[in-house]
Amino acid sequence: MSTASPTPASPSAESGVPATPAGKQLAWLLDASRALPIDPATVKGHFDAAFLAQVRPTKINQILTAVTPPGGLEVTSIVPGSRPSHLVAVVESGEGKLQLSLATQPEGKIEGLLITPASTPNPARTSWSELDERLTAVAPKVGMVIAEVGAYGACTTIHAVHATRAAPLASMFKLYVLGAVAQQIESGTLRWNQQLTITSQIKSLPTGVLQNRPDGSTVTVQDAATKMVSISDNTAADLLAATVGRGAIESMQHTLGSANSARNVPFLRTRELSILKGTDYPKYRNAYLALSPTARLAYLNHTIDRIPLNTVNSWQQPRDITTLEWYASPQDVCRALAGLDQMARTPALNPLTAIMSANDGGLHLNTRDWSGMWFKAGSEPGVLTLGWLARSTTGRTYATVLMTANPDKPLNEATAPELLALARGAFSLATG
Repeated sequence: MSTASPTPASPSAESGVPATPAGKQLAWLLDASRALPIDPATVKGHFDAAFLAQVRPTKINQILTAVTPPGGLEVTSIVPGSRPSHLVAVVESGEGKLQLSLATQPEGKIEGLLITPASTPNPARTSWSELDERLTAVAPKVGMVIAEVGAYGACTTIHAVHATRAAPLASMFKLYVLGAVAQQIESGTLRWNQQLTITSQIKSLPTGVLQNRPDGSTVTVQDAATKMVSISDNTAADLLAATVGRGAIESMQHTLGSANSARNVPFLRTRELSILKGTDYPKYRNAYLALSPTARLAYLNHTIDRIPLNTVNSWQQPRDITTLEWYASPQDVCRALAGLDQMARTPALNPLTAIMSANDGGLHLNTRDWSGMWFKAGSEPGVLTLGWLARSTTGRTYATVLMTANPDKPLNEATAPELLALARGAFSLATG
């Protein structure tokens, strides 16, 4: 019998499981699967009573026993687009790959668990028109660019859909934070091995793991940058943003070729966005949006930054994604990826390659054709953005950026697998 504690396990950064309520319950479930069956009392400590009224602990154990190999379930990937209370993971089981969808209620207990065979949509390899048709079916607002990246950081478009239209970025904004960090390292203002201090004032909400570290603990610039990109650590992003300063990030947007940088002034931190959207909503949101950019900065510094993080209530529906977010177009993101790639050719900035290639987002391109892969994504309710830069074994470099948004309702679970399929097809068609 399992003796797992009712307290959810802490996911490790290496596992790719986010340190969110849903991620912690997934980590517990993975651990418990190694010692089945799970004691009914332990099951009741992790599952919502309403769920258990429909699916008894004995049934849960029967299902898990039927699909779990001797060593337990293992995560192979987390589908992009997870939220604090909901995620979709692909796991290895005794029956092959399975898709596990897990949702938690406000108290953190599991209120939804669905295990189905993992299915991957076919890549759109037949034509660009097929790819366009499938993309426009994903969400009301979509954008895409597939481009070849030149030796000097220019994006030469191969195919595009609404490529110059600004759209919400979600965590894709972290590319600009990384660029500002790299610029200050190149100038000697920062060092990759420099220690940064985590404080209660800098901590943000998940995704990420640094918010769980004690106040006063330290992390290197390189480790923070790696976590910011590979697991989209929000506290890492805010720590780096505070270190380089808002002005440096706003300027980096220009350096990396953004045509929509004015919409991101002042450049928000994740903690600030969470408070604007989640504390006494819409009180602070209304006050902020009514101000000029200069007045907004003062409001952030003197009001929003003084509000405790524990006042934030999460939201499950799209909230102000057209007015309160970070914004860029697919072309802007392509230029950002290309610009960072150009920076990485400088010896002092070589770590950018390891930082950007720590996670390929589940794309898994054929290694016979591709020798390197960069990835960054972003999501919040109603938003999913995905961007890759890949180097072919012929020495040519390509970027694919997909941006989707629905201001009226959350994107469904099929969105991320479909976008992965479209990205695979785009790379294939581009090199075709």
